Amino acid sequence: MAKKGQHVMPALGGGWAVRRTGAVRASKTFPTQDAAIDYARGKARAEQADLYIHRADGTIQGRNSYGDGPAR
Repeated sequence: MAKKGQHVMPALGGGWAVRRTGAVRASKTFPTQDAAIDYARGKARAEQADLYIHRADGTIQGRNSYGDGPAR
């Protein structure tokens, strides 16, 4: 089974979106990246999942693991 994760990425209409790994639509959007990170971190902790933070160009800026085992 693939590991669950939350992604903070640029939203199509501007701002920042939080999207679960494999999801087509964002679960929520925010005007700032910091607000999106705070929300996604809470969801990742609750789900014991990974958190992926993307830059404005879409590349991965950083990640954290809140599940069992080390961050990859």
